[in-house]
Amino acid sequence: MPRAGSETRPVKATRASRVAEELRLSILRGDLAPGEKVNLDRMRAHFGVSLSPLREAISRLATVGLVESEDQRGFRIAPVSAENLAEVTRLRADLEGLALGYAVERAGIDWESAVLGALHRLNRVTRDPAATGDVREAAHSAFHLALIEGCGMPVLIGFCQTLHDLNLRYLRLHGTGPGADRDMAAEHAAIAEAAAVRRDADAARALLRGHAERTGRDLSARIGQPPDLPA
Repeated sequence: MPRAGSETRPVKATRASRVAEELRLSILRGDLAPGEKVNLDRMRAHFGVSLSPLREAISRLATVGLVESEDQRGFRIAPVSAENLAEVTRLRADLEGLALGYAVERAGIDWESAVLGALHRLNRVTRDPAATGDVREAAHSAFHLALIEGCGMPVLIGFCQTLHDLNLRYLRLHGTGPGADRDMAAEHAAIAEAAAVRRDADAARALLRGHAERTGRDLSARIGQPPDLPA
């Protein structure tokens, strides 16, 4: 017979995971504004959960930089700034490039197929006028994940996905402006061709770094701050 209370643990974990994912998406969409104080009572009522899974969900988001804890004052949605954007961009360029290099070293036909398939889907979705922004972003995220997944290093992949989310938040908040006319399809195709077809790790890393840094400079210009990034 199960110990008293043991039956509630999987439910609690499931609720915390669900709330964490919904909160993550709300923050990335900008529904919860940068710097906004987290009202636990209101969120508890909104999600229909007790305080324990809500706190667990918020703590998870704090570990990935989307929420900040304030001593004795609860939580706030993490603010945004030019300095934070520059750090996210640098780390993304470094770590995604590192992961891509390892992926090329271990490259096989399955990884090549996954990368080229993700690129094909991204291009089709981008050209589809009926596709929503969420669908396009999902396809874009899937392409970047396919590039690095072949590295076979779950911790590194997790770091890259966290940085991708932090970068996506800036794209959601500042989606138009300088750089909006870039040929992203050509940039993605060049990265995929160097990595998955030619298996040129150095070229693939350089192209991916340039792709990430251009995005960082464009976003910095959109928020009116000089980018602390290579020209």
